[in-house]
Amino acid sequence: MISIPVGFPWTSPLAVGITEIFVNYKLIGTQTSLDDEAAEGNLNQILAAIEDAPRSTEEICTAYLDKLCKAGDISIAARLLQFLRNKNILLGPNAYNIVLEAAGKKPEIEILSQVFKDHVMSRDSLPLTSYLTLAKGFMDTNDHVLLLRLVRDVSELTFPRSTMVMNRIIFAFAECRQFDKALLIYDQIKDLRCKPDLITYNTVLDILGRAGQVDEMLLQFGSMKEAGISPDFISYNTLLNQLQKAGRLDLCLVYMKEMGESGIEPDLLTYTALIQSFGRSGNIEESLKLFREMKTKQIRPSIYIYRSLINSLKKMGKVELAMALLEEMKASLPNLAGPRDFKPVPMVEMILRPAISEGSVAQTSKVTCKETSKDRDAVAENEVKKQASLQSP
Repeated sequence: MISIPVGFPWTSPLAVGITEIFVNYKLIGTQTSLDDEAAEGNLNQILAAIEDAPRSTEEICTAYLDKLCKAGDISIAARLLQFLRNKNILLGPNAYNIVLEAAGKKPEIEILSQVFKDHVMSRDSLPLTSYLTLAKGFMDTNDHVLLLRLVRDVSELTFPRSTMVMNRIIFAFAECRQFDKALLIYDQIKDLRCKPDLITYNTVLDILGRAGQVDEMLLQFGSMKEAGISPDFISYNTLLNQLQKAGRLDLCLVYMKEMGESGIEPDLLTYTALIQSFGRSGNIEESLKLFREMKTKQIRPSIYIYRSLINSLKKMGKVELAMALLEEMKASLPNLAGPRDFKPVPMVEMILRPAISEGSVAQTSKVTCKETSKDRDAVAENEVKKQASLQSP
């Protein structure tokens, strides 16, 4: 039985909470590597740390949760988190992520699910790292029953903001390349109170395209419009990008026309991908038509578009026209678009945008977004250099 030193100061509600956890030690977890004597020693250490250490109580608790998880006592760590939340002693995302990661590695899917539900109820918005940690925890299991139960529970717990939460869960599973599970969650939410929105459809279009399911992607694009949701710039660009990768260039022209009729203008990336794709397919006339169109719309071409066209023209035996374009490129060098103009909106930024506008994302989430923005130029520049090496005359 645990004893508390006589005269020990009882000023911290956190200390009281942890004490109650250990007083009811046998009810918290049935399997543990700690005996009563060790538990008493750990309890006294925590109480002493809370009383004497300059660190915050959150830091102390987070460190102790980490210690519990490393010892394999994940169920106790999960119950401790739940107890503290019930006592309105709220810890930050790092504490929850420690337990989520430990539960996922076991894997202890039921504990993982419960901790995530507690986490999602502990604050208005979670950082993306929490969603990714959840998704990683499901990588080594095919228990769809537990996954769908978690989706239903989280949807009810977070309503009316559940669509935003579901979007981030779907995105996280896709980022971990668990496309089947991401699509399973998408199918499930259609039967829940939360309904797919524009971000949901854009995410699913991207998933289907990356998974090579182009026909299903087109079906979902049609379903989106039938649901009364108008496609935006991201919707069309996702569609066009995946269609050109699949060689469905005839459909690219159809959707590009539809895009223009909807008042949405293609950007530099759209034109670059299509001009290069048509050139590689031998349809140089369509490439040149798109090239003239983008200049008419005052979208600055890049050196990589010029090189792509010059290469394609040479292969087609149209050397004179190729040389004319080469001279035009040289004369336009100072005004051509460069790597910094190749800035697609990252899907992560689209997913997090609602919370950013509300100012309610946790600090770790803001860091993720800032890092994404910083990385964008480097990613774009690497991609452009890659294209240039393939297209150089």
